[in-house]
Amino acid sequence: MRSDADTGDVAAILAAIQNEIRTAAMQAGRAAASISLVAVSKTHGMDRIRPALLAGHRVFGENRVQELKQKWPPMRDAFPDLELHLIGPLQTNKLRDAVELADVIQTVDREKLAHALAKEAEKRDRLPRLLIQVNTGEEPQKTGILPAQADGFIALCRNLNLPIDGLMAIPPADEEPSPHFALLGKIADRNGLQVKSMGMSGDYVTAIHQGATHVRVGTAIFGARNRI
Repeated sequence: MRSDADTGDVAAILAAIQNEIRTAAMQAGRAAASISLVAVSKTHGMDRIRPALLAGHRVFGENRVQELKQKWPPMRDAFPDLELHLIGPLQTNKLRDAVELADVIQTVDREKLAHALAKEAEKRDRLPRLLIQVNTGEEPQKTGILPAQADGFIALCRNLNLPIDGLMAIPPADEEPSPHFALLGKIADRNGLQVKSMGMSGDYVTAIHQGATHVRVGTAIFGARNRI
């Protein structure tokens, strides 16, 4: 069964989601402008993405460096205010392209990658803004630093002068997300990090009530993912 987003008007769907974000922010006593909607366009082509661009949306997320490379460079001239987030695992052999193409990398998750980013920073004037991915559910199949190791890893990244803006998490699919959002918030707050990327298509309203600054919404906007 296809969702409404599969055949729906992307611009209208975006407007409805933004309205839900505003409502959730108001209920939480927050400013809607403090919450960024990352439209996750992974596996979708420009036929689905372009209506979002024409509707004025500029913040998009991709799971793979290869998709950043294939889809987005031609769009930079037409839409110079694009903000592209890499939200999938980053292998060090793809790091140079990721640094070149992404404005934000949300998946810094291990010491080897942190050191590689620090070396890359020595070669250029800027790095993308960086988020540390925390594996709040301690799932063995999922990337991310474990919660008990998060404070030490944040300190390591800071010692390497990496531009760490905040944290990202993907709660276990079969668990209530609120405790995971709360855990991420506690780690961020005690380390003085402002950005909390948490919440996806099914739970972004809950995430906003728990303090999310970025919500990553894909299927609800663009429909079911294409297989690649």
